[in-house]
Amino acid sequence: MAPVSNSSSPSHNHQDLTAAIDNVFKDLNRSDAPGAVVGVAVGGNTIYRKGFGLASVQHGLANTPATRMRIGSTAKHFTVLAALLLAEEGKLDLDAPATRYIPELPNADVPTLRQFMSHTSGYRCSLELSSVANGQAYAQKGWQLAALARQQGRNFKPGYSQLYCNGGYHLLSIAIDRVAGMPFEAFLKARILTPLGMHDTDGIPSDHKFTPGLATLHVPDPDGGWRRGSFACEEIRGEGNMISTIDDMLRWLDHLNGPKVVGSAETWRQMLEPATLANGFLSVYGLGLYRHKYRSAEVVQHSGSVVGGNSQMITVPAHGLNIAIMINGALVSAQDLSLKIVDVVLGDAVLGDRAPEIVKAERFKSLFAARYASASGMIVGFSPVGDHLGIAYLGYEPAPVLRDEGEVLRVGFEHAALGPVSFNVRELTALPVAPETITYTDAGNEELLRKLPDKPPLPREVAAPLVGGYISHDLAATATIALEGEDLILRLRGDYSGERRFQVLPYSTEHFGLREVEPPNSCLSLSVMTQSNGRVGTFQVNSLRARHLQFRRA
Repeated sequence: MAPVSNSSSPSHNHQDLTAAIDNVFKDLNRSDAPGAVVGVAVGGNTIYRKGFGLASVQHGLANTPATRMRIGSTAKHFTVLAALLLAEEGKLDLDAPATRYIPELPNADVPTLRQFMSHTSGYRCSLELSSVANGQAYAQKGWQLAALARQQGRNFKPGYSQLYCNGGYHLLSIAIDRVAGMPFEAFLKARILTPLGMHDTDGIPSDHKFTPGLATLHVPDPDGGWRRGSFACEEIRGEGNMISTIDDMLRWLDHLNGPKVVGSAETWRQMLEPATLANGFLSVYGLGLYRHKYRSAEVVQHSGSVVGGNSQMITVPAHGLNIAIMINGALVSAQDLSLKIVDVVLGDAVLGDRAPEIVKAERFKSLFAARYASASGMIVGFSPVGDHLGIAYLGYEPAPVLRDEGEVLRVGFEHAALGPVSFNVRELTALPVAPETITYTDAGNEELLRKLPDKPPLPREVAAPLVGGYISHDLAATATIALEGEDLILRLRGDYSGERRFQVLPYSTEHFGLREVEPPNSCLSLSVMTQSNGRVGTFQVNSLRARHLQFRRA
């Protein structure tokens, strides 16, 4: 693939352009809510840098262009670059089994460090494992490595699919610790941030550490107002522990597109080259970076989400356009806002083709009441998201919206870190009612989904085979299922949390949804795997990024 270039930049009336970008952020220009910081550069010159809303609602402090914020997973390609620098020195072999550097990991189906970087390792996401087993309970230090080391199952065989996995990047930072002879965060500072003059950027593993100039993260309070956002652990590392400013991020994007101070040409070629899966599928994800088309322009980007904020870093290399956005709780998407800026700065004359239309929900309303299950136990449905059609994984909200690409409806990996997932349009529109089967394609792997009954059974009708106690080795958790009144209830206890209660919602005699009683959470499914003598012997729980979690009858 051709190297990233910086061949041309558009000309603008600066005053009109500033007003147009201001208009994109007009809803965040307020003094009673969290907001955002925004930086835009064209041809290496910063043309826009502003703060909106409050850095701290509690203290009434405003966001400014100098405000530091968490950038979440936008940091992942910094972690990749750190590993590639060690590979240049012969200290890391990215294609060796990961157990060479982290011998605690299981010896079966061992992925490589490169597969961690491209989200093709098949490992379950450790942050998701923590969420499933323990909810929002505060994780002990070392929990992520311990959780990944005990996994007997996988999402898939390494290299055969793609599913976003924060745990792979956590393990990558541990490998860097061990071969660099210093903590990952210190290596990042010494070898990347300081040489590039990114003095306001750092790796901070905990949201509970006081950090000068750092905006507070905010999440909505159910009763109105705001609460402090924070990760429920002290060890967010290579998966997304960085804080930065818009000036530092624009400086970084200028380096990404221009002459390199850090990293060889071969290192940067590897970072920008999309991954190819074992089935031949070519991903838009390289090593910590997305590279894909937006309208007619190629973009390189990575977004990030944290508890109480989100961010986006995007460049349109051929036109010298760089954008950095960080949000500390405003209920908007930095990724969506960045594309609006691309539209404003480059315009239709440069971008040409429109982006694929988002699918109108009305066109597929026969699907809304239907649920489908795969042979592997994944449960998929469809739901309206406003007036658009979303794919509802296990009740996950907000449901990623599908885009109309002619013969298929698609959610790109760049939109939701799924698949990409696609459906054949003709199968979905051939009948006035929901079809009995749907062909579902995930990262080039095709699977048949079968419709679950239109009228699901009542909890008391399916309770008897399920009632009892179960153990999950991979989650280090125990579960009991019992009929309580008219509700079928699963009580789950992880290795460091108290008891959590889920309603078991029957979709069929073998497929169920799990909805946490308090706080409400419906992003899990349960599927019966073995049954004999009138009792369920094993079932599996699926979440979005941690699948096939086995529970065996105690």
